[in-house]
Amino acid sequence: MIIAENENQMPVGFMGIAGQHLEMLFISDGERGKGLGRELLTYGMEKYGVNDLAVNEQNPLAKGFYEHMGFEVYKRTECDEQGDPYPLLYMKR
Repeated sequence: MIIAENENQMPVGFMGIAGQHLEMLFISDGERGKGLGRELLTYGMEKYGVNDLAVNEQNPLAKGFYEHMGFEVYKRTECDEQGDPYPLLYMKR
């Protein structure tokens, strides 16, 4: 787990990586649009070789962000990994 902090050492985002797979990337609402997501993902790609991820199809902002960062959809599922009806898009660089 990699945690991003603001100037007051308060957590404002985090990223989880397993192998070269991005498991999660969260940025607090007040910090979105400031480049923190790009900074964390770039760090993950450079330091840990992150090259694939899954994103909920119902999150078009996240999908667009990952596409902007060079990821492309290669697979879609009808349900999430728990079997719930939330389609996932699997993306890789």
